[in-house]
Amino acid sequence: MGKTISEKILSKASGEDAHAGDFVNAEIGTAMGQDGTTPLTIDAIEDMGGEEVWDSESIVIVMDHTIPSASVGTSSMHKRMRNFASDMGIENIYYGEGICHQIMAEKGHVKPSTVVVGADSHTCTYGALGAFGTGIGSTEMAGVFLSGKLWFKVPETMKFEVSGEIPDRVTAKDLALHITGMIGNDGATYKAVEYAGEPIEEMEVGERMTLCNLAVEMGAKAGLVEADEKVENFLEGRVEGEIELTKNDEDAEFEEVIEIDGEDLEPKIAFPHQVDNVKSISEGEGIDLDQVFVGTCTNGRLRDLRVVAEVLEGHEVDDSVRMLINPASREIYERAMEEGILKTLMEAGCIINNPGCGPCAGSHQGILAPEETCLSTANRNFKGRMGSEESKIYLSSPVTAAVSAIEGEITDPREVDF
Repeated sequence: MGKTISEKILSKASGEDAHAGDFVNAEIGTAMGQDGTTPLTIDAIEDMGGEEVWDSESIVIVMDHTIPSASVGTSSMHKRMRNFASDMGIENIYYGEGICHQIMAEKGHVKPSTVVVGADSHTCTYGALGAFGTGIGSTEMAGVFLSGKLWFKVPETMKFEVSGEIPDRVTAKDLALHITGMIGNDGATYKAVEYAGEPIEEMEVGERMTLCNLAVEMGAKAGLVEADEKVENFLEGRVEGEIELTKNDEDAEFEEVIEIDGEDLEPKIAFPHQVDNVKSISEGEGIDLDQVFVGTCTNGRLRDLRVVAEVLEGHEVDDSVRMLINPASREIYERAMEEGILKTLMEAGCIINNPGCGPCAGSHQGILAPEETCLSTANRNFKGRMGSEESKIYLSSPVTAAVSAIEGEITDPREVDF
């Protein structure tokens, strides 16, 4: 019987002939913690009496959620993380470089065909690079830091086969929101979600990262796109050693294959206060906005900023709107600066923040007041996530966000010339 990508990677990592439903003890390729979770991991390691980590070179620590620090408490937490890394000989520690998931990809910490775990739910993003990436809890991460291993139940795979040509101004984010709304926030619980078909093959690695990033919003254990030459090109000069790409066997068995006609897709909006509360753009048109946010591990990459700049060039953000931009990494920030993207965004009235999670984390930038409404390119719109519990967060693609910022209200990007 053939195997899926998940079955193959977990078989390799465990040294067992594993199939969906089996339990395995897998070797971890890389483990990552960020500033919202690493302190709890350190607590657990101290409680366990751990004195050294399994492999300091395979552990990554990223401070990205509240950068720069907004309080003495946060600064103390960051100091503790730096001290821990120093004590354990961990050199892969990043402050102010950007969002953990983008850093992991850019700095070569995600290697195809390996198991990568992160104490962050959106670690599933790494499936776009051909790895089995999944989020785990802080206490589990403590065990991984000490042992380099973790048990898994090999997941069934739910495959979304996309055909046809996706219309202009409809993006990977719209496709991801469409699927999330279709199956719900628990429709893929503990399954691997795989995206396939010609439109997916044509997407850039960054767009595939958007798809895999949102897999967890469907309850999935992992998000996957079959790795190809584009992945190899992206990782060239980033990952050391030979790159092995894992593909599905021709006779691999999927729990379910769902076909989607790309030509039928349209811009989507996730309404408050759930990611799966997805509606067509027509149902959101005319909703007044106080803030528009472009960034996050979902849509803060160069292509996203480039698209927003193309929309905003020659236009201005509406006077009633604050538009915030957070590049996902320093590398993206620098390239956007070199291309003149940041200049275009600033001339249109945008506020450019430092690389990092920023407003998405709701801890120090772009805090919403009661009764305010934000249109965000993030992956979550839970009540109170970006500030007041009386505020509202809508989710969209970057192109929809940019057009809406100009108009001051949620607007169908297909109906505006730019």
